[in-house]
Amino acid sequence: MTSGERRASAALAAIYALRMLGLFIVLPVFALEARRYPGGDDPALIGLAMGMYGLTQAFLQVPLGMASDRFGRKPVILLGLAVFAAGSALAAWAPSVQWLLAARALQGAGAISAAVTALLADLTRDTVRTKAMALVGISIALMFALSLVAAPALVPHVGLSGLFLMTLALSLAAMAVVAWVVPPEPARQAHAPRASLREVLGQRDLLRVNAGVFALHAAQIMTWLSVPALLVQAGLDPARHWQAYLPALVVSLLIVGGFLFRLERRGHFRAVYLGTIALLGLVQLGFLAQFHQPSLPLLGVLLCLYFVGFNTQEASQPSLASRLAAPHQRGTALGVFNTLMSLGIFVGGSLGGLVSRAWGAPGVFGASAAVLALWLLIAWGMRPSAAAR
Repeated sequence: MTSGERRASAALAAIYALRMLGLFIVLPVFALEARRYPGGDDPALIGLAMGMYGLTQAFLQVPLGMASDRFGRKPVILLGLAVFAAGSALAAWAPSVQWLLAARALQGAGAISAAVTALLADLTRDTVRTKAMALVGISIALMFALSLVAAPALVPHVGLSGLFLMTLALSLAAMAVVAWVVPPEPARQAHAPRASLREVLGQRDLLRVNAGVFALHAAQIMTWLSVPALLVQAGLDPARHWQAYLPALVVSLLIVGGFLFRLERRGHFRAVYLGTIALLGLVQLGFLAQFHQPSLPLLGVLLCLYFVGFNTQEASQPSLASRLAAPHQRGTALGVFNTLMSLGIFVGGSLGGLVSRAWGAPGVFGASAAVLALWLLIAWGMRPSAAAR
């Protein structure tokens, strides 16, 4: 990487990290703490308040991605962070679960993922873009790990409202990074072509990537609906689940950091892409096999393999989407990409809940494996030249 690419990658990864820490920090404790609010006796309402963020994200990723193509990435990112900060302030004030629901919807309206990813693509060359995207993926994984450890320790002292005040401060810090640290975005040509949604949706390989990000995050939510129960069955108290998650995450990041970069440089991007999809599916079958007599060491290995597959895909998918889109399409294309990611989260939770009600955790792991198998079939038809672009 050049010095400018290193600066852009680090700064935009920091924006993602600050934003995702602000999002993740409430998730481990939201369901429990929301019960203390008026309206907190309704589990469906609490679930809706948690999921509303992803739903409003899905609606606004494409419009804001297209806006970043037309008006510039930085103005859209700053606007989205300001909206997220306003939602955080509203959540900190919220006197009831209904107000929390409204605040989560406002937080989700700050849909900046497409614009941030497009700006990173604008500021890096194709040859180093996966490395830059991997830095973003690693920052997200680290924030998730930090949240698993920090949230239960902080909430007894500051409460849920205090955590939302923390997300407000993190949003303001991210805005400062955009304004003063992120390099200037490339100048736009006065008569540059504008992307149309139809143009983006007409590209088969982009559609395959979009189907992949939907499947990845749908399977992710279904996985985490049932994995905690397995850990409890294996004898690990819920308060100590981070002791299983954190080592698995750290080891997986060490594997991905060398594995993905080395193979990409050797021209094996497609093999890594398809192989990690298959790995994720096999892990689901491993969880299913462990259900009746779970072993904590084996669950630790499965969690590590899961994070290897998930983190590799989390890093490679945005890079692949940005490669397949022409420069004038990136904001729109990544808006579609992030919309499908948000819908995957929403559908994964809804479908996983229905399957769990009917067939329990084994059914959820089976459904997740089926989703990943379908994704592998769809991804198999991708042209080798597409992944190498």
